[in-house]
Amino acid sequence: MRLRKYIESKLTPRELENKVNQIHKPVGSLGYDPWGYNTESLGFGLTLTRFLYDKYFRVETTGVENIPSHGPVMIIGNHSGQLPLDGMLIGYAIATREHAPRFPRCMIERFFPTVPYVGNYLNELGGVLGDPVNCAKMLANDEAIIVFPEGVRGSGKLYRDRYQLKRFGNGFMHLAMQNNATIVPVGVVGCEETIPAFANISPLARRLGLPYVPLAAPVVLPAKVYLNFGEPMHFPYDDISEEEVTGRVEQVKRSISELINQGLSKRKRLF
Repeated sequence: MRLRKYIESKLTPRELENKVNQIHKPVGSLGYDPWGYNTESLGFGLTLTRFLYDKYFRVETTGVENIPSHGPVMIIGNHSGQLPLDGMLIGYAIATREHAPRFPRCMIERFFPTVPYVGNYLNELGGVLGDPVNCAKMLANDEAIIVFPEGVRGSGKLYRDRYQLKRFGNGFMHLAMQNNATIVPVGVVGCEETIPAFANISPLARRLGLPYVPLAAPVVLPAKVYLNFGEPMHFPYDDISEEEVTGRVEQVKRSISELINQGLSKRKRLF
């Protein structure tokens, strides 16, 4: 473990190391926080992501300055692409922005921690099991967190359904209201084309205990990605009905849809 950390630290460029040092995360004497986040692992993770962000997906980002520099924040976006590339690219954009970089925690699906080594490494990179208790603790700790309300309904969607938002649950809105968290919507364009899926092999998914097993492209395609962050949204903790909560969720969903359309309008070609 120490050897791995030493190698990771040596491979991290100085400019990314400086960015990581600007990001405040209270860690213990061994360099970890209670959820497994590790500063050296983050630096190495950003190093690996930089090539994908700058060269492979050629990401264009607008509005990243809309993420508040402190306080509880929920970054709410559309989910797609079979793998959590969208969360990785969103996290990189915020962690490396010019002013007040901060690294958001990403809520990960329950099946990732069951994969050997993957779950632990995602924890070191800031990933946290996506349940309401963990999310509330993150917000109480003034963290920024990435949430995809579509969940596996979004990440596992088929190519024919690209950029069609699936149902949003109300849970994220309750958490935002209860924790006085700012919501920043983000529209992701391009990840739908990175690993297009044409069918879901449901019997095999059930047999393996997975949410889906896609019949998809065998490689990650270099689709150009656009990240459009919208204006911050605030919703007070009112004594309102569940129907009214749903109305607020739909307001966020409409904003994301508009941001997706902005990205699609910019796109001249897929690759």
